[in-house]
Amino acid sequence: MLNWIERRTGFVSMTKDLLTEDVPGGASYWYVFGSATLFAMIVQITTGIFLTFWYAPSAATAWESTRAIYLNPFEHWVLSIHYWGATAMIALVFLHLLQVAIFGAYKAPRELQWVVGVLLLLITLVLGLTGYLLPWDMNAYFASQVSLNITGTAPVAGPFIQDLAQGGGVMGTATINRFFGLHVWLMPALLVLLVGAHLTIFRHNGPAGPPTEDRRGLKVGRFWPDQLFMDTVVSFFVFLLILLLSFAAPPFLDQKADPTNGAFQPYPAWYFLSLFGLLNLFPPQLDTVATIYIPTLFLLLVLIVPWIDRSLSRSLGSRRGILWGVFIVVALIAGLSVQSQLHIMALQAAGPPSLSESQILAAQPATSSAPAAPVTGVSSSASAAAPGANGATVFSQNCSTCHGAQGQGMPGAFPPLANNPFVTGNPSQVITTVLNGRSGPLTVNGQKYDGTMPAWKSQLSAPDIAAVITYIRSSLGSNKASPVTTAQVSASK
Repeated sequence: MLNWIERRTGFVSMTKDLLTEDVPGGASYWYVFGSATLFAMIVQITTGIFLTFWYAPSAATAWESTRAIYLNPFEHWVLSIHYWGATAMIALVFLHLLQVAIFGAYKAPRELQWVVGVLLLLITLVLGLTGYLLPWDMNAYFASQVSLNITGTAPVAGPFIQDLAQGGGVMGTATINRFFGLHVWLMPALLVLLVGAHLTIFRHNGPAGPPTEDRRGLKVGRFWPDQLFMDTVVSFFVFLLILLLSFAAPPFLDQKADPTNGAFQPYPAWYFLSLFGLLNLFPPQLDTVATIYIPTLFLLLVLIVPWIDRSLSRSLGSRRGILWGVFIVVALIAGLSVQSQLHIMALQAAGPPSLSESQILAAQPATSSAPAAPVTGVSSSASAAAPGANGATVFSQNCSTCHGAQGQGMPGAFPPLANNPFVTGNPSQVITTVLNGRSGPLTVNGQKYDGTMPAWKSQLSAPDIAAVITYIRSSLGSNKASPVTTAQVSASK
């Protein structure tokens, strides 16, 4: 069978060529980080594909679909593996680059191999950043808002990049869709291409071997089976650790994002704790220095390390300056991360107690198809006009994210619905706005707003639209306008 396949594809000989490789100095567990990172990437791609089967990317469905994943044991397990697999992958990329730096394996002719490796680390961090928003819970929303605001402070292209990633002036469904596209399509595609380039350059140059220039008496090992066995053992233990953590410490799902909750204190993922700590060292007027200029300068220095290191040898003794620099940088990153974590723990301890995950998951989210429930302030004639619809429920699920739980709006973006003369005015104009959406600047009670409202005619039924308009016209603030009927909504469609 193998001969038959080989004659028609050449796969057998290609596999043999791939596995046939000399390892200077012999096989070693020092060299396992690259293969373990590749294994973690495969775990992430596999579990990520499954998660796209169950996740719905929109402001109205992201948190709800994530909650449904948490309530299904198998889906929750897959999500937990994906969560801890991301942590493992980022940690392994860091360790791989650290090992290369210590061994001096970036020196000629492997400079571009190092540059591609640093770019792989950046792509991996962007994957972590974009995936952080997708649950659309409180921390996901506010932590991502912080990162987007930081991006917007970058000179020249910062505001453009922020607007492009955010999908407009405020975070919403467009933001989720763009982060989802980056996380699921663009970044993984770039990751796979860079991994292919990294492996191609690696095979062209061959393994660097131990950090010594004296090759006399240096034994030569084989990739197959010696090094591959060690790679497999470490990858297996990495997978066991991911499985253990996925059972023992699954990721926490907070309450659904509420943009009007100004008291919430977001916290970054562990791999951004050092940046958070750096930000805390600077006064507010120098935030851009801490968040943009210093990280950018550090990245440029890391990229050009092969050209900064002018030593003629890879031996540890001849590279003391670079090694001391590596040690200081790692110590600073670790110290800032610990300091940030302690600061976050202090903020959380000083804040109000939060709900447990079991309490959050136990709260059954209502649906627009659920039986009608009494709504304070809605007249009986309105309920009769929209049977089976609950205006408060529809508002909470679809409108409160932008307009606030009490209809107070969001400064500069979304106008208030409470005490708004337009809302309590001509019902036909309100119906048309809800059905067809609205964009562009407007002024309400002397305040200017410039957000975008989506069209709801294809997402909500006529009874739901009638119920929610009746609710906002008669229940928010001092609004006491007449109800809207299903017939009025149907006539305007």
